[in-house]
Amino acid sequence: MPSRTSQALRVAVLADSDTRWKWGALTARRIAPAGRSTELSGFLLRGRATPTARQLAEVGAEADALREMTGTDFLRTLREEQYDVVVLALVGGAVQAMLHGIAALKLASRPVVVTGYVGVVYEKLSDGLLLRHGADVVLANSRYDAKRFRAVYEGVGADASSVTEAALPFLGGERYVSEEARDTVVFAAQPSVPASRADRTYLLRRLVQHAQLHPRREVLLKLRSRVGEHTTHVEEFPYQRLAEKLPGGLPPNFRLVYGNMGEVLDRTDLLVTVSSTAALESLHRRIPTAILTDFGVREPLGNHHFIGSGCLASWDQLDSGYRPRPDPVWADQQGVAADGSYSSAFDTARERVAELLDETELPAVSPYYTATTAPGYLPGLLARYHLAADGTPLTTPAASSGTSGVRRVVREAVRGAARGAYRHGVQRVAPVIRRMGEL
Repeated sequence: MPSRTSQALRVAVLADSDTRWKWGALTARRIAPAGRSTELSGFLLRGRATPTARQLAEVGAEADALREMTGTDFLRTLREEQYDVVVLALVGGAVQAMLHGIAALKLASRPVVVTGYVGVVYEKLSDGLLLRHGADVVLANSRYDAKRFRAVYEGVGADASSVTEAALPFLGGERYVSEEARDTVVFAAQPSVPASRADRTYLLRRLVQHAQLHPRREVLLKLRSRVGEHTTHVEEFPYQRLAEKLPGGLPPNFRLVYGNMGEVLDRTDLLVTVSSTAALESLHRRIPTAILTDFGVREPLGNHHFIGSGCLASWDQLDSGYRPRPDPVWADQQGVAADGSYSSAFDTARERVAELLDETELPAVSPYYTATTAPGYLPGLLARYHLAADGTPLTTPAASSGTSGVRRVVREAVRGAARGAYRHGVQRVAPVIRRMGEL
């Protein structure tokens, strides 16, 4: 068998949304040991937020192969195909399920398992981290996050050696230079922050008002997805629909835009958001960046993460010409790396992965949550991903008695129809019912 350290690095990335796919695919390439080519296989976890072809094209993260499948299908693939590294770009519960599933495979030569967070970690810190425990590498996007992650693991008596400081893999682009002929303000929207129709309508009206107050300024509302598409979070009140009902319509210097965030930032002179990770992309490029305080500075909004950043501001202040100036110490702690050190941000992670690949045999995957430490929590969590309490796939009568080829095709067709009905219900019907409930 060829050495794991001498051939092209075979990496499998399992992701459950467009943003996590972007994070996972870009991370996989950044953590590959120096001098190794990478063969990247992408797997999209089938579910509510499975990205569409348009969303995948927009994020711009490519793979040598890309397939959609269930979690148990992915585990079966790991048993049948050999990978050097597996990147789990998933919500915490799915990460935990895959960790137990990989442990149950008892592979003779298992892959190095890497996971982390797609952006700012401002909620469910302990919950999300403990669900990720058991991976060989848990990436932290900054020095600040690495310190918090280790404190959580050590605080429950869990091994914290997996925590590895890195950065967000999609920071980049040219450093901001003001152009006299250009004046563009971009609001980076989020699917669920703020969540209510009233708050989202308020934001839309303030954007329109800003455009009206500055008729020579281009005001762009950068949207995450089109109506009917889902990302990591459910968007019950899309700005596109709210804009259609806005009295008086939209001013000529105001537009709704889609596309890759990096490309939008290429023409941005002021980035405004409530708490989007786009703020870190903007700060990395030294673009003036404002974190809105109009709804307060509160944990549910996530803008409390930016306390100390120097970027907090209200629309009234921005309307009057105020431009926040970021605090350099805060920015450095958050991994923004405006000083140019970003090029070395993944060195430690790359070295750690190389060390693990050099191991003759990796230790068994050992998550913090087990049938002993969390007997009232873990079995139910694993069952949601069709795994038994020991991490093995749940069996069905059809599976145990053998299924003919015809029956298997019919079963998959029925499952496909059910998945389509489920997505339609979640993405189209449920939001309508919830909106009707507010009338």
